[in-house]
Amino acid sequence: MLSVELHAHSSLSYDGRDPIELLLEQAQAVGLDALAVTDHDEIEASLRAADVAEEYGLVGIPGMEVTSAAGHVLGLGIDELVPAGLSFDETLAEIRDQGGIAVVPHPFQSSRHGVAPHITRTQLAGADAIEVYNSRLFTGRSNRKAEKFATARNLPRTAGSDAHISEMVGQAVTKVATDDRSVEGILDAVTRGETSVVGKRTPWRISLRQFGGGVTRRVKRGVADLL
Repeated sequence: MLSVELHAHSSLSYDGRDPIELLLEQAQAVGLDALAVTDHDEIEASLRAADVAEEYGLVGIPGMEVTSAAGHVLGLGIDELVPAGLSFDETLAEIRDQGGIAVVPHPFQSSRHGVAPHITRTQLAGADAIEVYNSRLFTGRSNRKAEKFATARNLPRTAGSDAHISEMVGQAVTKVATDDRSVEGILDAVTRGETSVVGKRTPWRISLRQFGGGVTRRVKRGVADLL
């Protein structure tokens, strides 16, 4: 079993804080086997992380979090930017045309660009995997809905820390049943559904660190909307 972080953001992401080196160091420190940096509508940092991941004893999975017209989609195993603003189906097609896989993160969390309110359940079931545990959801309700949907449709399941600072990496991990320590081996196992998920909710105090010091009481009161 490999421990894999499939959802993390670097400073290239508009809402990320830390450079890839800190994300890789954290992934190494918490005993992960692989890391995917998935910046919002950016891919350059992820490609750099994939190139140097071996120096940290990790498999680097290139990818990004694409903002489709319906919401967010993780494209994993790709090496070119997928344009934002395409339809959900077009986004999946673009990812697969590059030989990647399309994972839908936090699908039922509408406040964080979840796709479920904007597409049919048949379309959602057309993804390669569903993120059923996201550590940054303020309550567990949306995670439970994602788990229920994936189970009912017999879809592959993943977890993601949705890390926006390095300390968050490894909060939610996808356990992948494969001995193949390669990008292809890991992603193939994911699409076969040879996964299990483990994780814990990221405390809001840690999540707020992405905004730096001096967080106001007003921002703290509004943290539910941000998460």
